[in-house]
Amino acid sequence: MSGRILERRASHILVSDHPDGPYTPMADSTYLPANKSTLDGTFWVDKDGKPYLVYCHEWLQNGDGTIERIELKSDLSGSIGTGSLLFRASSSPWSREKDANGTVRPNKVTDGPYVFRTQTGRLGMLWTSWVYDVYTQGVAYSATGTLEGPWRQEKEPITPPNFGHGMLFLTLRGKLLMAIHSHQNINGHYRRVPHLFEVDDSGDKLIVLGPYHP
Repeated sequence: MSGRILERRASHILVSDHPDGPYTPMADSTYLPANKSTLDGTFWVDKDGKPYLVYCHEWLQNGDGTIERIELKSDLSGSIGTGSLLFRASSSPWSREKDANGTVRPNKVTDGPYVFRTQTGRLGMLWTSWVYDVYTQGVAYSATGTLEGPWRQEKEPITPPNFGHGMLFLTLRGKLLMAIHSHQNINGHYRRVPHLFEVDDSGDKLIVLGPYHP
């Protein structure tokens, strides 16, 4: 924010010719704008066949955190352009905080974007903010089916309170799960605790069915 000195935060992209490595930084020394404090980059190939990095531009720098995209070169050796806005933290109808006067307003944090498609082809994005002092995950859907959006926010969070930064994966048996974490005070230390949720993507919306215990 204005007048505040920050160390630069940046997502990093490593590339390899093989899944088991070795991994090395992409050729370009700067693949996200050097003047932006960014985090939580996630890779996505859009309908145009082009690869993109979707990332958060930190609220600590801009005062109203954003989710943005930047196009990557076809060989993933660098990025193209300076990035573009997808949506702001303040567009969320469910995130909340209080200002110094006690006035309730949208929270300013964006965290953990993860892009997915449902089985019907609808493009969605998991992302996380706060409801006062509780870490909370919501979801948005693209009206055009592309990263360009516009992105429409769901009215309510997609997971229970104190869960966020979710990502989806298929088990070896084909079950769709969400990996996610909560925050917990353990013996005076602030810890992130991993959890799994079973989810259903067969319709137009991602549905969280409940905790999964293998």
